[in-house]
Amino acid sequence: MQVAIVGGGIGGLASAHFLAQAGAQVTLYEASDQLGGLGTFFKYRDTYLERFYHCMLPTDRHLLALLHDVGLVADTYWKETSFGYLRGQDLYPLNTPLELLKFSALPIRDRLRIGLTGLWGSIRSSKGLDDITCADWLTRLSGRRAFEAFWRPMLEAKFGDRYDRVPALWFWTRFNREKGGKRERKGYLRGGYRRIALAVADSVRAQGGTIRLATEVRRLDLAEDGRPTVLVEGESPRVFDRVLFTAPLFFLRKTTAGGRLAPVVESVDAGIDMQGVVNAVLMMRRGLTPHYWVAAVDESIPFQGIVESTTLLDQADTAGVHLVYLMNYTHRSAPLFQQSDAEVLRQYWGSLKALFPDLRDDDLVDQFVFRSPFVEPIYTTGYLRRRPPTELLPGRVYLATAAQVYPDVTSWNGATRLAREVTEQMLRQWSAA
Repeated sequence: MQVAIVGGGIGGLASAHFLAQAGAQVTLYEASDQLGGLGTFFKYRDTYLERFYHCMLPTDRHLLALLHDVGLVADTYWKETSFGYLRGQDLYPLNTPLELLKFSALPIRDRLRIGLTGLWGSIRSSKGLDDITCADWLTRLSGRRAFEAFWRPMLEAKFGDRYDRVPALWFWTRFNREKGGKRERKGYLRGGYRRIALAVADSVRAQGGTIRLATEVRRLDLAEDGRPTVLVEGESPRVFDRVLFTAPLFFLRKTTAGGRLAPVVESVDAGIDMQGVVNAVLMMRRGLTPHYWVAAVDESIPFQGIVESTTLLDQADTAGVHLVYLMNYTHRSAPLFQQSDAEVLRQYWGSLKALFPDLRDDDLVDQFVFRSPFVEPIYTTGYLRRRPPTELLPGRVYLATAAQVYPDVTSWNGATRLAREVTEQMLRQWSAA
């Protein structure tokens, strides 16, 4: 089976690995000069750092199985981490029932209802949650006051003014992946996520696969005999038996426009849009808090979350600095996306100093900005019914994109799970034919 894979994120890489492992002849096309998608990296001093923060959870069985396949499981390490909630300059740890009871920013009745919301979310089934919004469900469980003061700012941090359309199933899945009623524990791989991407790519090549970097697919179409064709700049269209598309749906619409596949894409296109991110990476001489992730929910702050990777990563994986990520999840059309790196960094650093008045300018060693326009779908109720099918054209063209990972959390684990399911489907159909 001659298979083309479009996109070199973890979904494309994992798919290439599974297919090559089964004997398919794989050619993977990646438009950029790096593999890993949102797991891409940059060199800093004598090591490589992620442009966007990453970690593993003990429940990430699909990703951990892939690491086992490529011989990396022994190099993972795990630490207990924690969550903080920043309101003004007051930092509240929120990891245990006792800490929630001490959360003086809310009346005691609201604290109790939030705790019961978490307990109920950890034991109830997910049935029906795709058809009710987070806003309605959390308001019903925690009360209007607790929702407005506690839950709504965090939803707005992730989805902006579209927060009120997000299904409760998104929250339920995320909560049970992160917490599930247990103490938070996260993992990382020595050498970072770059090492995962390179190891999976090496596995693909060792099994006869081809990986083409800096090779943008300009057109995806069908030949006269119905087989899919892939066109890249300066080459004739190449015919394959199967194509698996793993890049954002935006590019699927673009590469199939005006061709034989366009009507098929239009028939399954539910108008799914994606949320992006503007992310600053700060190298600092000191840490800020003892927490891995801190929610910063003040409307005047230009970022909504603080991730201190240093609370998880070994010093060898951070080039010896304290590594802090400040992120703002926002649509690619938002003004923030158009601002210069210098302006973004000025705003982010100024706001961080306002939150932590003892911060000094010489605490900052280096700083960088990275953007991604396509991070996660903007979910709406009934998303499961609108989720694109994995088989776009029976027996020919398949999809394994971020828009289809739901209800799993958009993560390397979710993408790996989807990749395995789709490639197994492709192989079954190939054998049957």
